[in-house]
Amino acid sequence: MASFKHGEVEIAYLDEGEGDPIVLVHGFAATKEVNWVEPGWVESLTRANRRVIALDNRGHGASSKLYDPSAYHRTTMADDVRALLDHLKIERADVMGYSMGARITAFLALKRPERVRSAILGGLGVRLVEGVGLPERIAEALEMPSLADVRDPMGQMFRSFADQTQSDLRALAACLRGSRQTMSRPEVSAIHVPVLIAVGTKDPIAGNPQKLAALIPGARVLDIPERDHMLSVGDKVFKAGVIEFLNQRT
Repeated sequence: MASFKHGEVEIAYLDEGEGDPIVLVHGFAATKEVNWVEPGWVESLTRANRRVIALDNRGHGASSKLYDPSAYHRTTMADDVRALLDHLKIERADVMGYSMGARITAFLALKRPERVRSAILGGLGVRLVEGVGLPERIAEALEMPSLADVRDPMGQMFRSFADQTQSDLRALAACLRGSRQTMSRPEVSAIHVPVLIAVGTKDPIAGNPQKLAALIPGARVLDIPERDHMLSVGDKVFKAGVIEFLNQRT
């Protein structure tokens, strides 16, 4: 597995295929394998003649685990993606994120638009501006002695997921508490790269995608039929829509 140092933080990544580069940024408590390899994204995108780069966000997977919430500010995590592009000597790439990864992608598109050819925001709608991300009770669920001690339904879902991915629960709690930055409506409106917003029609977490698209000049919406937040990730409609969007960017 490849990795590089961004300051004192080691970031693990994969780099497969040839063609125009796309960087994949996974969601909270996931990894590059869970979000992108196992659901078939890497295979689908490399088959579509793309160079696919996917990182483990700090605090996740094989990357450094940090326990200070201040280490997980959205702009810091977006800068990890920029640093990865620098490491690979890629001037500009399409960037796709899911859930937390979509928030990171949005901050990168706002702060470093010259590095982002297009942005694909999966599993994130208007909550980019109307919510700080996952609620505090998720961090509390991660800190419980076991899944059996968690009573909150959403807390149970994320604790179960974190246990399945064998995550560092203390690092995830710090990440959740440190990355609760929203984007203002004027900031969202200042995103001028092409944007695709893809959300499951049964996703209660992302927020309305049409309302977010209305704030971003030229943004398009892809509805993922009958999928919730967890099941949207590997959906064939999602994959086909992203590849069509990327091909139109060629």
